[in-house]
Amino acid sequence: MANVNFWLSLGVFIAACAIFLEIALGHRKLKRLIDITPAFFGDPPRVSIILTALNEAATIEPALRSVLSLNYPNLEIIAINDRSTDDTPAILDRLREGHAALKVVHISDLPTGWLGKNHALHQGSKLATGDYLIFTDADVVFDPTVIARAVTYCQQNELHHLAIFPEVPTKENLFAALLLRFQFSLFLQYKPWKVRAPNKYFTGIGAFNMVRSREYREAGGHEALRMDVIDDLVLGKIMKAHGFTQEAMVGAGLISVAWYESSREMFKGLRKNIFAAFDYKLSKLAALSVFFAVFTLWPWIGVVVTGGATRWINIATVALELAFYWDILRGHRWSRWCLLYLPLSSVLSIFMWWQGSLLVWMRGEIEWRGTRYSLAELRRRRR
Repeated sequence: MANVNFWLSLGVFIAACAIFLEIALGHRKLKRLIDITPAFFGDPPRVSIILTALNEAATIEPALRSVLSLNYPNLEIIAINDRSTDDTPAILDRLREGHAALKVVHISDLPTGWLGKNHALHQGSKLATGDYLIFTDADVVFDPTVIARAVTYCQQNELHHLAIFPEVPTKENLFAALLLRFQFSLFLQYKPWKVRAPNKYFTGIGAFNMVRSREYREAGGHEALRMDVIDDLVLGKIMKAHGFTQEAMVGAGLISVAWYESSREMFKGLRKNIFAAFDYKLSKLAALSVFFAVFTLWPWIGVVVTGGATRWINIATVALELAFYWDILRGHRWSRWCLLYLPLSSVLSIFMWWQGSLLVWMRGEIEWRGTRYSLAELRRRRR
């Protein structure tokens, strides 16, 4: 047993050296939007911002006011009320008064074969007249200079798709640790610093997906992903599949979204789409759960249950992990005390994956925005 523990610990340590080094270096390669100075080639191109809201009365007004305060000179804003039953429609109609750039659309029915959000974004894209389209959410808050910086970067680098990671504020250390694990998993699988190159990697971010309209329509737009639960990522996938250039950036200091209020809200919110992250396959979920458990939990356990050289290897792995996340935290405003929650966040992450996935698998459906969709149809129509 001691030999098994030794080789397991050594294998995890070697893997940790390679994985943490790749992600740490890749993370440093991601450019920051705040470092871009606005400078247009000729007249500023027209930009259409499209956002959807379903029962977002608590967050829509401050987010939309930040959009209305953008200092970009050629802007169109399209806000879609997607079947809301709260005060969202009234808030949108009130904000429309005195803002000529703001168009408000009310949707009352959802056609068969569409996810509600995807349908709403599709309707917004049909109305949009911009050279660039920006798809965002109803709780994202923008700095006034965001659009000018993003357009400048797209023009200077001939980009067809720009995805920007928002800042996610939180004061809860456990939630911050869960977000670190989430970011690690995302970076490990999608490697956003590599998406510009002609390879298999792609990216997409719901808070800020900016596409050039002509290429977006050539790729099929949101009509091509009617039933894709992870619509933001899949938009990036179809743009990349059509050969269009894309890149990811960091929006800290300029774009923020209170993604969830707490770890409890995160558990609840991800139930609708976590199984989609595993392609609706329990086998893939199981394989990745084993890898994640061994990689992130065994070193912490090994520090306690092993001895001699094996324990020192596990201590080195834990120290390496802490150094890695300490470095990642440079780009966040979260307390470094959240690192004490890393072992617990690993357990809770795996639990969250299985809880959300098994609920969908056993029920044979997901519920999103008040509508139920069959798992069989989601599987059949996923991209």
